[in-house]
Amino acid sequence: MYINTFFDSIRNIMDQVEKTQADAIQRAAHLTADSLILDGIVHVFGTGHSHILAEDVFFRAGGLVQVDAILDAGLMLHVSGLGSTKLERLSGYTPIVLARYDLRPKDIMVVVSNSGRNAGPIEAALYAKEKGLTVIAITSAAAYRNSSVRHPCNKHLFDIADIVIDTCVPHGDAIISIPGMAERIGPVSTIVGSSIIQAYLVETVHQMVERGHQPKVIISANVESDQNEDELYKDYANRIRHW
Repeated sequence: MYINTFFDSIRNIMDQVEKTQADAIQRAAHLTADSLILDGIVHVFGTGHSHILAEDVFFRAGGLVQVDAILDAGLMLHVSGLGSTKLERLSGYTPIVLARYDLRPKDIMVVVSNSGRNAGPIEAALYAKEKGLTVIAITSAAAYRNSSVRHPCNKHLFDIADIVIDTCVPHGDAIISIPGMAERIGPVSTIVGSSIIQAYLVETVHQMVERGHQPKVIISANVESDQNEDELYKDYANRIRHW
């Protein structure tokens, strides 16, 4: 059964991530805890399917208040999948998008890109660095080692980021080969990337608490709670675009 094959393959990749990337995740969390304690924001950028990770940690039950998703319709999929592919390769588009957001030097920019080769994520990292932000990349080493760069700077995302977290996802994303088919099936970058970014934020919260700081965490609207939403969001209401 290929159901078992798929789940076994995911477990193998996740084991590899845990064994090889725990140090990078912990270092990213340490820098992020430093930022959030000083009222910084974690901005998350991705194009195409990678934008899913930005939404996964934004305005999320069990998630941090101090997370901002960079969401541009042109770079997402609900308007046009083909159109988003063209825009993520278009030099000069992403800085226009990011100019609409309140990015400050003490903030963190998480850039998600499986290949790390397209203009969109590369320009997001370059733009954030120019603004003085710490850049954390979630990307696949196997993918960028086998891909040329689609940006005039001739740098992959991993060349620009301060910390790189390798998803350990194979080149091409899909992991299952079925006899009789030339193409592989079963993409896993979203599954693995989501686990990485959640683990990173969990460790961030742990480090904040260890330092005596109580982070603001969102409680599900479907759970009975005394949490006051107006009080929860007021300190960052003018900084996070999509509330």
